[in-house]
Amino acid sequence: MQTTQDTVFVDGEWARSDNAELLTVVDPATEEKVAEVPLATTADVDRAVAAARAAFDRGPWPETTAVERGQILKRAGALLREAGDGPAETLTAEMGSPIAQSKGAQIPIACDLLEYYGDLADEVPGPERRPSFDAMNEGLDVEVVYAPVGVVAAIVPWNGPHILAAMKVAPALLAGCTVILKPAPEAFLNLVSFADALRDAGLPAGVLNVVPADREVGEYLVRHPGVDKVSFTGSTAAGRRVGGICGELIRPVSLELGGKSAAILLDDVDMAAAAEGLAAPMMFISGQACNAPTRILAPRTRYEEAVEAIVASVDGAPFGDSHDPDTFVGPLAAKRQQERVEGYIQAGIDEGATAALGGPGQPEGFDHGWYVNKTVFSWVDNSMRIAQEEIFGPVYCVIPYDGDDEAALEVANDSTYGLAGSVWTSDVERGREVAKKIRAGGLGVNSHTLDCAAPIGGFKDSGFGRERGVEAIAGFLASKSIIAPKEG
Repeated sequence: MQTTQDTVFVDGEWARSDNAELLTVVDPATEEKVAEVPLATTADVDRAVAAARAAFDRGPWPETTAVERGQILKRAGALLREAGDGPAETLTAEMGSPIAQSKGAQIPIACDLLEYYGDLADEVPGPERRPSFDAMNEGLDVEVVYAPVGVVAAIVPWNGPHILAAMKVAPALLAGCTVILKPAPEAFLNLVSFADALRDAGLPAGVLNVVPADREVGEYLVRHPGVDKVSFTGSTAAGRRVGGICGELIRPVSLELGGKSAAILLDDVDMAAAAEGLAAPMMFISGQACNAPTRILAPRTRYEEAVEAIVASVDGAPFGDSHDPDTFVGPLAAKRQQERVEGYIQAGIDEGATAALGGPGQPEGFDHGWYVNKTVFSWVDNSMRIAQEEIFGPVYCVIPYDGDDEAALEVANDSTYGLAGSVWTSDVERGREVAKKIRAGGLGVNSHTLDCAAPIGGFKDSGFGRERGVEAIAGFLASKSIIAPKEG
C-alpha cells in the first residue's frame, strides 16, 4: 500500500487541504513509507466549523426525527461492512494493529456501534409535561424539552480510530448534533471509508467533517468559538489541557482518558480459565488499549500459580508481523511508543521487579519495526511506577495481595486511574459484589470486555462523561424548561 491523500472532508466532500505539505506515514512493522496525508491547518478547521455550524443552525439535520437519523446510521453501518477488508488493511499499515484484529474487531465494532445507535431512536427523549410545584405557579405547567447541544468537536487518538470515532459520532448524530472529527494524522486514511459511508448513507453536507491535525491545530479546534461541546479521548495529560481550556471557556466537555486497570483474581478462581480469559483484553492492539488489564492482583496464597498462568498466557500469544493473520501481538504504533515502553521495562527492573517473561532489549529476530518484548513483571509492589503509570504496551504487573476481598479492593483502588477493571472468581455473585466496589467505569466478572450497550467512562484521572450505551446520548443533549399556562 502506497497512497497520497491531500484532502480533508468538509461540507460533504473531499477538498484539498490548505496545507501543501504532507505528513509521511510509516508502517510500524517495516518502517517503510506507506502514505502521505494532510495536516489540517487552522484555515481547514475554520472551514469545517463553518460547515458544521451552517448545517446545525440552518440545515435540516437538527429538525429531522430521531428515527430518520437512526436510519442513516444503520445504512452507514451496512455500507461500511460492504467496504470489505480495505479499511482494516489500511489501519494495519498505518498504526500496526494486527490484521486479524483490524478485520475481526476494529472495523466490525465500528459498524456495530453505528447500527446499535441507529436502533435507539426511541431512547432520544421527547417533550415531557409535569405539574408545577411552587404555590405562586398554580395554573402553570412545566414542559421539559431536549435539544441537541450543537456543534461537537470529537477528538480521537491513533490506537482505535474507527471504534472511537463511532463511539462519539454515532450518539452525537442521533441526538441531532453536527460534528468535526479530528483524528490523529498517522491514523487518518482508514477513516476515509467511515466518512464516505455516512455521506453515501444520506447524511447531509456539513453534518460530519473530518480534519486530521496535530496538537496545535487540535487546540485551535477546542478553542474555536463555533464549537459548542468537546468530546475527547486521549492521554490524561492531554485531557487536562483540553479540560482546562473548556473550563476557561465554560464549554461542555467529556474526557475519556488513560487507565491502569486491575484484574482481581479472588482466592477461589479457576486460574487457568482466568489467564485464558485475560489474554485477549491484555494484548489487544499489542497492549495499546486504555482499558487493558495491566495490573493482575493475585492472592499471596496462590501467587506463584498466578504468575505461572499469566506468563504462559502472554508467552503463548503469537508475536510478529502485524500483516500476518496469525499475529496477536505486533509492533507498537510509533518509534516514540517503542522508546516509551522500553523505558518503562527498564524502570521495572530498576525498581526491583522481576521480569518473569521478556524484559529490556530488542526482541530476538526483529532488527526493524517498532517491537518490544512481551513482558510480565512479578513481585511488583503497587507503589512502583510500572504499577501506577500507564505504559501503553504489552507490559503487565502481577501484584500480590494479603487477606480477603477488601484487601484486594484496597490495592485495586490505589490508583490515580479508574477506567476499567474485572473480578475473576468461581462465585459470580461474589464477583458482582466485589466489582461494584471498584472505582472504575467499565467492569466485568470473569470477563474484561466492552459492549455497545454498556456505558464506560472514567473515575479520577480517567476522566468523566460516558461513552457507549444509552447513557452516551445524554451527553449530546441539553434540557430546556418552558413554564406556560395549563392547556384547556
